[in-house]
Parts: sequence; structure tokens; C-alpha cells
Amino acid sequence: MGEVVFWTIMRAALTIPAVWILKEYINYPVWWLISVAAIYGIIIHPAIIHYRLFKEKNKETIESTLCSTCTNFDKTAVLCLLHDKHPTKDYLPCEGFDWEPKSTEKDNEDIFT
Repeated sequence: MGEVVFWTIMRAALTIPAVWILKEYINYPVWWLISVAAIYGIIIHPAIIHYRLFKEKNKETIESTLCSTCTNFDKTAVLCLLHDKHPTKDYLPCEGFDWEPKSTEKDNEDIFT
């Protein structure tokens, strides 16, 4: 996920100054249209595409690995927080030794009743 954010920031850092400089050479109403199109086409749309590719690439890891059922797993970054490593379908950072099951709402209800 960090790669998606990084490249979105890089595209924004290049696009926004370029659009601002372009303001001096184009009529103001046309500049607004070009600005909106550039921001969407160069910054937002590629970020959406890369996010979808990230989700597709990591779908199996997020849904069907031992890590995905652990309390130390961050699914937004596909990261084991305990070991600070990215698990995959074939690689578990803790090899299952530090696995802790996520608590469910039903488990929490049993504790308080």
C-alpha cells in the first residue's frame, strides 16, 4: 500500500506545480478544466488503478492465510505488525509460532456476560 501512496504523492508533486505554471499561458476558465482533468487523469485515476491491483495481488494473502486470522496482521498494509514483515501465501513471518487468533464479537459478549 505504501507504494501506491508514494507514487500518488510523486505524481501530485509534479502535476500541481506544472498546472500552476500553465496558469500563466492559458485563459483562466480553460485552465480550470485542464487542471481538473490533469489532477484526475494523472493523480487520482492511476492511484485507483494501482490500489485495485494491490488488492487483487494480495487478495489470497488477506483472505486465506493463517496471518489473516491473527491479531498482529494489518490487512490494509498486508503486514505482520509483530515481525514488521509482509506475509505471502507461501511465507509466514512467525512460521505460526506467534499466531494469536483475532477475538470476535461473540467472544467479547461471553466475557462480559
